[in-house]
Amino acid sequence: MYLANEKRYETMQYRHCGKSGLKLPVLSLGLWHNFGHVTLYDNAREMIRKAFDLGITHFDLANNYGPPAGSAEENLGKILKNDFSSYRDELIISSKAGFDMWEGPYGRGGSRKYLISSLDQSLKRLGLDYVDIFYHHVPDEDTPVEESMLALDAIVRQGKALYVGISNYNAVQAKEAIGILNELKTPCIIHQPSYSMFNRWIEDGLLKVLEEEGKGCIVYSPLSQGLLTNRYLNGIPKDSRAGGQSVFLNQEQINEEVVSKIRQLNQIAVDRGQSLAQMALSWVLRHSQVTSAIVGASRVSQIEDSVKAVHHLNFSEDELIRIEEILK
Repeated sequence: MYLANEKRYETMQYRHCGKSGLKLPVLSLGLWHNFGHVTLYDNAREMIRKAFDLGITHFDLANNYGPPAGSAEENLGKILKNDFSSYRDELIISSKAGFDMWEGPYGRGGSRKYLISSLDQSLKRLGLDYVDIFYHHVPDEDTPVEESMLALDAIVRQGKALYVGISNYNAVQAKEAIGILNELKTPCIIHQPSYSMFNRWIEDGLLKVLEEEGKGCIVYSPLSQGLLTNRYLNGIPKDSRAGGQSVFLNQEQINEEVVSKIRQLNQIAVDRGQSLAQMALSWVLRHSQVTSAIVGASRVSQIEDSVKAVHHLNFSEDELIRIEEILK
């Protein structure tokens, strides 16, 4: 029988989601890859246990996570039932809908039909009565934003989610969506965009909107699909994401200019007493608006390494200047 580490809350840091009362750990575990049916269940179970033992209380999902789609939720549902039934009130479970999930006109987008149906399916897979946060995963140009936001509002009022959020909305889209939810008094507390040293689009207006609206920000891909780790300092390993068949990172993206930047950034990390991955996590968390960074993992040791970033989140002015020079 699993018993959680009694000291799990002693070293992890927690931040409020904007002006809401909900706090998230500064590092959250994403179940995008490596938690579906094509991976080893026991390894996934050990990673989730280890994450919780280290103070990570938030597990982030979407309806289509796996692979195959839906299987990450199914596996987490089994793990919750077998290991975490007595810890449910210490966990934040989030899921999303927006991308393709099933065949036909109702299996993607932002319609009321799709969002509510998808969450109902997610709850069955997870074996839960509610999720803590439910997101619209991506803006849908074919659906009025009011319809999508009214669906999120209905989901909260039906007791299927405690809070809602949006994901992948740009600054203009986010402001409109948040405005509608504010009028409805729906507890929209967070936005989930991609963000890393190599992907800084949220600095061009989105962070300002979230600060003005009092909403949190939880970023995904803070390690730029593994580029901001020590994996590619000396070539492309065969067992790496770029060395395989990944559609998210390929060998062409790892050119001499990118490798040069990675090596220079790694030197700053070494000087700080961190791994490159740890520094990359600390860097995205330097913003007060960023509530949490979502990390992925394929083994326990990666989670243990990532959590060490919590011990060194601050940067000197000189370090930030050096990083900016490299990233130009």
